[in-house]
Amino acid sequence: MVERFQRSIELVKASWGVLKSDRELLLFPLVSFVLTVLVTLTFALPLAATGAFQRISDSQYDPALIVVAFLFYVVTYTVIIFCNSALVAAAMIRLEGGDPTVRDGFRIAASRFPTILGYALLSATVGMILRAISERGGIVGAIAAMVVGIAWNIATFLAVPVLVVEGLGPIAAIKRSAELLRSSFGEQIVGNVGISLVFGLIGLGVGIIGALLAVLAFSISPVLGIAAVVLVVIAIAAIALVAAALTGIF
Repeated sequence: MVERFQRSIELVKASWGVLKSDRELLLFPLVSFVLTVLVTLTFALPLAATGAFQRISDSQYDPALIVVAFLFYVVTYTVIIFCNSALVAAAMIRLEGGDPTVRDGFRIAASRFPTILGYALLSATVGMILRAISERGGIVGAIAAMVVGIAWNIATFLAVPVLVVEGLGPIAAIKRSAELLRSSFGEQIVGNVGISLVFGLIGLGVGIIGALLAVLAFSISPVLGIAAVVLVVIAIAAIALVAAALTGIF
Protein backbone atom coordinates (compact mmCIF):
# COMPACT_ATOMS: atom_id res chain seq x y z
CA MET A 1 0.00 0.00 0.00
CA VAL A 2 2.85 2.37 0.82
CA GLU A 3 4.45 1.62 -2.55
CA ARG A 4 1.18 2.34 -4.37
CA PHE A 5 0.86 5.62 -2.48
CA GLN A 6 4.41 6.63 -3.41
CA ARG A 7 3.87 5.69 -7.06
CA SER A 8 0.68 7.72 -7.09
CA ILE A 9 2.50 10.77 -5.73
CA GLU A 10 5.21 10.39 -8.36
CA LEU A 11 2.57 10.10 -11.11
CA VAL A 12 0.85 13.27 -9.90
CA LYS A 13 4.22 15.08 -9.89
CA ALA A 14 4.92 13.85 -13.42
CA SER A 15 1.46 14.98 -14.53
CA TRP A 16 2.06 18.41 -13.01
CA GLY A 17 5.39 18.55 -14.86
CA VAL A 18 3.62 17.85 -18.13
CA LEU A 19 1.05 20.57 -17.47
CA LYS A 20 3.76 23.11 -16.58
CA SER A 21 5.68 22.26 -19.77
CA ASP A 22 2.57 22.48 -21.94
CA ARG A 23 0.15 25.01 -20.51
CA GLU A 24 -1.82 24.90 -23.74
CA LEU A 25 -3.23 21.59 -22.47
CA LEU A 26 -5.56 23.75 -20.40
CA LEU A 27 -7.35 24.62 -23.62
CA PHE A 28 -8.80 21.12 -23.99
CA PRO A 29 -11.03 21.19 -20.87
CA LEU A 30 -11.87 24.82 -21.66
CA VAL A 31 -13.04 23.92 -25.17
CA SER A 32 -14.95 20.97 -23.72
CA PHE A 33 -16.76 23.24 -21.25
CA VAL A 34 -17.62 25.90 -23.84
CA LEU A 35 -18.90 23.37 -26.37
CA THR A 36 -20.92 21.56 -23.70
CA VAL A 37 -22.61 24.82 -22.73
CA LEU A 38 -23.37 25.57 -26.39
CA VAL A 39 -24.79 22.08 -26.94
CA THR A 40 -26.96 22.42 -23.83
CA LEU A 41 -28.31 25.78 -24.97
CA THR A 42 -28.91 24.45 -28.49
CA PHE A 43 -31.15 21.71 -27.11
CA ALA A 44 -32.63 23.52 -24.10
CA LEU A 45 -33.83 26.74 -25.74
CA PRO A 46 -36.08 25.09 -28.39
CA LEU A 47 -37.45 22.68 -25.77
CA ALA A 48 -38.27 25.57 -23.44
CA ALA A 49 -39.91 27.51 -26.25
CA THR A 50 -42.15 24.57 -27.20
CA GLY A 51 -43.17 23.77 -23.62
CA ALA A 52 -41.41 20.40 -23.65
CA PHE A 53 -39.96 20.93 -20.16
CA GLN A 54 -43.48 21.34 -18.76
CA ARG A 55 -44.58 18.09 -20.39
CA ILE A 56 -41.55 16.33 -18.93
CA SER A 57 -42.27 17.68 -15.45
CA ASP A 58 -45.83 16.38 -15.82
CA SER A 59 -44.43 12.95 -16.84
CA GLN A 60 -45.96 13.32 -20.30
CA TYR A 61 -43.25 11.54 -22.25
CA ASP A 62 -43.52 11.00 -25.96
CA PRO A 63 -41.22 9.31 -28.52
CA ALA A 64 -40.01 12.63 -29.92
CA LEU A 65 -38.79 13.83 -26.52
CA ILE A 66 -37.03 10.51 -25.91
CA VAL A 67 -35.24 10.80 -29.24
CA VAL A 68 -34.21 14.40 -28.50
CA ALA A 69 -32.94 13.41 -25.05
CA PHE A 70 -30.92 10.56 -26.56
CA LEU A 71 -29.43 12.89 -29.19
CA PHE A 72 -28.51 15.35 -26.45
CA TYR A 73 -26.73 12.58 -24.55
CA VAL A 74 -24.87 11.46 -27.68
CA VAL A 75 -23.72 14.93 -28.71
CA THR A 76 -22.69 15.87 -25.17
CA TYR A 77 -20.76 12.63 -24.63
CA THR A 78 -19.11 13.00 -28.03
CA VAL A 79 -17.89 16.51 -27.25
CA ILE A 80 -16.56 15.57 -23.81
CA ILE A 81 -14.90 12.33 -24.95
CA PHE A 82 -13.41 14.00 -28.02
CA CYS A 83 -11.80 16.79 -25.98
CA ASN A 84 -10.59 14.35 -23.32
CA SER A 85 -9.09 12.19 -26.07
CA ALA A 86 -7.29 15.22 -27.50
CA LEU A 87 -5.87 15.99 -24.05
CA VAL A 88 -4.68 12.41 -23.58
CA ALA A 89 -3.10 12.39 -27.05
CA ALA A 90 -1.20 15.63 -26.41
CA ALA A 91 -0.06 14.44 -22.98
CA MET A 92 1.23 11.18 -24.49
CA ILE A 93 3.29 13.11 -27.02
CA ARG A 94 4.93 15.04 -24.17
CA LEU A 95 5.52 11.87 -22.11
CA GLU A 96 7.22 10.30 -25.14
CA GLY A 97 9.59 13.25 -25.37
CA GLY A 98 7.78 15.29 -28.02
CA ASP A 99 6.46 18.85 -27.99
CA PRO A 100 2.69 18.67 -28.58
CA THR A 101 0.44 21.42 -29.84
CA VAL A 102 -3.31 21.81 -29.49
CA ARG A 103 -3.61 20.91 -33.16
CA ASP A 104 -1.74 17.65 -32.55
CA GLY A 105 -4.18 16.66 -29.82
CA PHE A 106 -7.28 17.38 -31.87
CA ARG A 107 -5.72 15.76 -34.96
CA ILE A 108 -5.17 12.48 -33.14
CA ALA A 109 -8.64 12.66 -31.55
CA ALA A 110 -10.13 13.24 -35.01
CA SER A 111 -8.39 10.09 -36.28
CA ARG A 112 -10.21 8.17 -33.53
CA PHE A 113 -13.56 9.85 -34.18
CA PRO A 114 -15.49 6.75 -35.34
CA THR A 115 -14.45 4.94 -32.15
CA ILE A 116 -15.21 8.02 -30.03
CA LEU A 117 -18.67 8.27 -31.58
CA GLY A 118 -19.29 4.58 -30.96
CA TYR A 119 -18.27 4.94 -27.34
CA ALA A 120 -20.49 8.04 -27.01
CA LEU A 121 -23.45 6.09 -28.43
CA LEU A 122 -22.81 3.28 -25.95
CA SER A 123 -22.47 5.70 -23.03
CA ALA A 124 -25.63 7.57 -24.06
CA THR A 125 -27.57 4.30 -24.24
CA VAL A 126 -26.41 3.28 -20.77
CA GLY A 127 -27.23 6.77 -19.46
CA MET A 128 -30.75 6.68 -20.89
CA ILE A 129 -31.42 3.20 -19.51
CA LEU A 130 -30.19 4.14 -16.02
CA ARG A 131 -32.27 7.32 -16.06
CA ALA A 132 -35.38 5.38 -17.06
CA ILE A 133 -34.80 2.82 -14.29
CA SER A 134 -34.25 5.60 -11.74
CA GLU A 135 -37.36 7.56 -12.72
CA ARG A 136 -39.76 4.64 -13.18
CA GLY A 137 -38.54 2.18 -10.58
CA GLY A 138 -39.21 4.18 -7.43
CA ILE A 139 -36.73 4.01 -4.58
CA VAL A 140 -35.55 0.53 -5.56
CA GLY A 141 -35.00 1.65 -9.13
CA ALA A 142 -33.10 4.76 -8.03
CA ILE A 143 -30.80 2.69 -5.80
CA ALA A 144 -30.25 0.09 -8.53
CA ALA A 145 -29.48 2.79 -11.10
CA MET A 146 -27.02 4.42 -8.70
CA VAL A 147 -25.19 1.14 -8.03
CA VAL A 148 -25.02 0.23 -11.71
CA GLY A 149 -23.95 3.78 -12.57
CA ILE A 150 -21.06 3.63 -10.08
CA ALA A 151 -20.00 0.24 -11.46
CA TRP A 152 -20.14 1.62 -15.01
CA ASN A 153 -18.07 4.68 -14.12
CA ILE A 154 -15.44 2.49 -12.45
CA ALA A 155 -15.29 0.05 -15.37
CA THR A 156 -14.94 2.86 -17.94
CA PHE A 157 -12.58 5.01 -15.87
CA LEU A 158 -9.60 4.43 -18.19
CA ALA A 159 -11.57 3.84 -21.39
CA VAL A 160 -10.65 7.15 -23.03
CA PRO A 161 -6.86 6.70 -22.65
CA VAL A 162 -7.26 3.16 -24.00
CA LEU A 163 -9.23 4.47 -27.00
CA VAL A 164 -6.43 6.91 -27.79
CA VAL A 165 -3.30 4.94 -26.94
CA GLU A 166 -4.28 1.40 -27.92
CA GLY A 167 -6.82 2.25 -30.62
CA LEU A 168 -9.36 -0.32 -29.44
CA GLY A 169 -13.08 -0.27 -30.14
CA PRO A 170 -15.64 0.83 -27.51
CA ILE A 171 -16.39 -2.62 -26.05
CA ALA A 172 -12.74 -3.74 -26.10
CA ALA A 173 -11.70 -0.41 -24.55
CA ILE A 174 -14.10 -0.89 -21.63
CA LYS A 175 -12.80 -4.42 -21.01
CA ARG A 176 -9.21 -3.17 -21.19
CA SER A 177 -10.06 -0.26 -18.89
CA ALA A 178 -11.39 -2.69 -16.27
CA GLU A 179 -8.22 -4.80 -16.55
CA LEU A 180 -5.92 -1.80 -16.16
CA LEU A 181 -7.92 -0.42 -13.26
CA ARG A 182 -7.63 -3.69 -11.34
CA SER A 183 -3.83 -3.50 -11.60
CA SER A 184 -3.59 0.21 -10.73
CA PHE A 185 -6.64 0.78 -8.54
CA GLY A 186 -4.65 2.06 -5.55
CA GLU A 187 -2.68 4.57 -7.60
CA GLN A 188 -5.82 5.80 -9.37
CA ILE A 189 -7.77 6.26 -6.14
CA VAL A 190 -4.95 8.02 -4.27
CA GLY A 191 -4.03 10.23 -7.21
CA ASN A 192 -7.53 11.32 -8.24
CA VAL A 193 -8.80 11.76 -4.70
CA GLY A 194 -5.65 13.72 -3.87
CA ILE A 195 -6.04 16.02 -6.87
CA SER A 196 -9.74 16.56 -6.14
CA LEU A 197 -9.09 17.22 -2.45
CA VAL A 198 -6.22 19.67 -2.96
CA PHE A 199 -7.92 21.71 -5.67
CA GLY A 200 -11.26 21.50 -3.86
CA LEU A 201 -9.70 23.02 -0.75
CA ILE A 202 -7.96 25.69 -2.82
CA GLY A 203 -11.22 26.54 -4.55
CA LEU A 204 -13.05 26.65 -1.22
CA GLY A 205 -10.41 28.94 0.25
CA VAL A 206 -10.54 31.26 -2.75
CA GLY A 207 -14.34 31.26 -2.59
CA ILE A 208 -14.45 32.18 1.11
CA ILE A 209 -11.79 34.89 0.82
CA GLY A 210 -13.39 36.16 -2.37
CA ALA A 211 -16.83 36.35 -0.75
CA LEU A 212 -15.43 38.41 2.14
CA LEU A 213 -13.62 40.73 -0.26
CA ALA A 214 -16.75 41.06 -2.40
CA VAL A 215 -18.82 42.09 0.63
CA LEU A 216 -16.19 44.65 1.51
CA ALA A 217 -16.06 45.88 -2.09
CA PHE A 218 -19.85 46.26 -2.27
CA SER A 219 -19.74 48.38 0.88
CA ILE A 220 -17.43 50.74 -0.97
CA SER A 221 -18.98 50.71 -4.42
CA PRO A 222 -21.47 48.50 -6.33
CA VAL A 223 -19.22 48.57 -9.39
CA LEU A 224 -16.24 47.50 -7.30
CA GLY A 225 -18.33 44.75 -5.74
CA ILE A 226 -19.41 43.38 -9.13
CA ALA A 227 -15.80 43.47 -10.31
CA ALA A 228 -14.75 41.52 -7.21
CA VAL A 229 -17.42 38.86 -7.83
CA VAL A 230 -16.33 38.51 -11.46
CA LEU A 231 -12.69 38.09 -10.42
CA VAL A 232 -13.62 35.44 -7.85
CA VAL A 233 -15.65 33.50 -10.43
CA ILE A 234 -12.76 33.67 -12.90
CA ALA A 235 -10.31 32.50 -10.22
CA ILE A 236 -12.49 29.51 -9.25
CA ALA A 237 -13.04 28.64 -12.92
CA ALA A 238 -9.27 28.74 -13.48
CA ILE A 239 -8.71 26.41 -10.53
CA ALA A 240 -11.32 23.99 -11.87
CA LEU A 241 -9.68 24.16 -15.30
CA VAL A 242 -6.25 23.27 -13.93
CA ALA A 243 -7.74 20.43 -11.87
CA ALA A 244 -9.54 19.02 -14.92
CA ALA A 245 -6.42 19.16 -17.09
CA LEU A 246 -4.24 17.61 -14.39
CA THR A 247 -6.76 14.80 -13.82
CA GLY A 248 -6.87 14.07 -17.54
CA ILE A 249 -3.09 13.92 -17.77
CA PHE A 250 -2.88 11.72 -14.67
